[in-house]
Amino acid sequence: MPFPIINSIASWVLKQRIHQIELFLKYPHEVQEELLMNLIHESEETLIGKKYDFESVKNYSVFAERVPVSSYEDLEPYIERTRKGEQNIFWHEPIKWFAKSSGTTNAKSKFIPVSNSALEDCHYKGSKDLLCMYLNNNENSEMFLGKSLRLGGSSQIYENNNTLFGDLSAILIENMPIWAEFSSTPSSKISLMSEWESKLTAIINETKTENVTSFAGVPSWMLVLLNRILTETNNTNLFELWPNLEVYFHGGVSFEPYREQYKKILPNDNFKYYEIYNASEGFFAIQDLNYSNDLLLMLDYGIFYEFIPMDTFGTPHQKVLPLSEVELFKNYAVVITTNSGLWRYLIGDTVRFTSLNPYRIRVSGRTKHHINVFGEELMVENTDAAIAKTCSQLHCEVKDYTVAPIFMKGKEKGAHEWMIEFKKHPEDITQFEKVLDETIQTLNSDYEAKRYNNMTLNPLKVNVARENLFYDWLAANNKLGGQHKIPRLSNQRDYLEQLKNL
Repeated sequence: MPFPIINSIASWVLKQRIHQIELFLKYPHEVQEELLMNLIHESEETLIGKKYDFESVKNYSVFAERVPVSSYEDLEPYIERTRKGEQNIFWHEPIKWFAKSSGTTNAKSKFIPVSNSALEDCHYKGSKDLLCMYLNNNENSEMFLGKSLRLGGSSQIYENNNTLFGDLSAILIENMPIWAEFSSTPSSKISLMSEWESKLTAIINETKTENVTSFAGVPSWMLVLLNRILTETNNTNLFELWPNLEVYFHGGVSFEPYREQYKKILPNDNFKYYEIYNASEGFFAIQDLNYSNDLLLMLDYGIFYEFIPMDTFGTPHQKVLPLSEVELFKNYAVVITTNSGLWRYLIGDTVRFTSLNPYRIRVSGRTKHHINVFGEELMVENTDAAIAKTCSQLHCEVKDYTVAPIFMKGKEKGAHEWMIEFKKHPEDITQFEKVLDETIQTLNSDYEAKRYNNMTLNPLKVNVARENLFYDWLAANNKLGGQHKIPRLSNQRDYLEQLKNL
């Protein structure tokens, strides 16, 4: 059982890290340039290092000219060789672990290399920094007097040719330091269970008698768990069960569509929400202030960052910019070079900068999960915000949604078609459609221009989903729990048609 002394020691140790963080806040470009040169130097003798003659690369410009931006498909042959036991291919350390990153529906899985350096200097360092920043901002915190309720992926570890692969959360739990295991609930055995429904039952049975002071997990799946806990324990809010709750650490999907639902089960204005931005490829950014929506880009985790403006992304005029050349409020695709041997790797996320001193970002969407069929450049950030504002105005709640285009046919104009599952239905769905459409126009000027006088786009259409439609769709595709998520936006109609036929 944790004692008060643990809280004091943890606070002191974690706060020492603040001084190191201040270094990259003061010298961001120098820290990034030095990091890149170290990655290049350490990999000179690898297959990739010899291919691009890393020994002669002395600055960023030469690196950018010589090494192309890569997709997973570009790196897959090298990754597969490493999974079969070859080493020194793209990173100088032996690669034992691969994070299996699941695609949506039937998309092919990716196996992302995770080096020992990435585990220690990126993933675990990010987790410690998250606690560091939270404690630095909340000096009276008693978080360590209780336990953190974690909800990780429903994956097992599989061995193949002396290498192992599994969900990132399973890899992190498998290698977790003792102090972290000691302060977490449920046990690793339960956390790594694969069958979702059995796992929920086991988590509830183990955690309902614990002194839980914090949560950590993906908002969509955590909400399922927390609502189930309330039902099983006959409580109306979570403070009745766990009176010492103080913070929820979340990431993986936008929190905006779920915010009001969390407020109902956590009715206390002093309860904190801290967002992180991480993925199988690395730990990238952390909310560093109370009550903020912006995330501090972490520049000393063994990751070198570049950015592609979305207005040129995928075109012959595509530009790749270092951190020093980004601008405020523009959408960028993220490119990373990492201490796991991912070289100029396009991770598929888009961000925009809300501050350049220090560098703070918001995740705005995915390079493949947006709609730009008619030049409207609609991002997930737009639709999440529009849903939240519309629900607030019309006193309803959305559980899940996805959007697809209605393509032009002959003289018929295009439109956006939504599938929405409501937790609390609006009184008038026609009014909901109208307010949602108008709200998106206020958030996205390109959409507004295409909607002007119905010139290019007709008003959006909303299909009201039956209860648990999205859950059943995920279950049908074997994607319950973990990193699995609903694709919010698509330029094709595949997901929407599958949902309509389910």
